Amino acid sequence: MVEKVEVQEFSSNIGKYIDSAEPIEVSHHGQTVGYFVPAHKKSDRADLEAFMISARKVEALLSDRKIDEEELVREFKQMRKNKA
Repeated sequence: MVEKVEVQEFSSNIGKYIDSAEPIEVSHHGQTVGYFVPAHKKSDRADLEAFMISARKVEALLSDRKIDEEELVREFKQMRKNKA
């Protein structure tokens, strides 16, 4: 299970999340607005493996919530458009 935190909590404790080994689901007023996937300094091979593990975890999260990639991109673009 991925930890879910509000934006304010995330920004107040960014150091804690940077040091984490697990992706963090970031929300705003209960709505997921993104995922933070920490990257640690390791060899290139270790970075690639860590990224692939994180990518599989994010993919599983999206699948569990029945969100497809196109829907995620549409929502992201709409949020960016509304913010402008």
